[in-house]
Amino acid sequence: MQYMIVERFYPSKVKAMYQRFAEKGRMMPDGVSFINSWINESITVCYQLMEAESLEKLQAWIDNWKEFADFEVIPVISSAEAKQKILDAGS
Repeated sequence: MQYMIVERFYPSKVKAMYQRFAEKGRMMPDGVSFINSWINESITVCYQLMEAESLEKLQAWIDNWKEFADFEVIPVISSAEAKQKILDAGS
């Protein structure tokens, strides 16, 4: 399953967060994969597309970073999957 993760950084902890990332990487457990990310220009919000075998494994990754940001987890599907889902429902 893929998830859009919206991270709202704690302003006083952004530098420390990037330092940990430089030292330890993404710190993802087995079963969690990074796909891509985008950060707003003010460096306060990160939009991160992840893939995970389960919400529990994704939560284990979030637990490694929760002191630096608030996390919102949104299950997502591709546009092609959404189109197919809608077209299949009409039959």
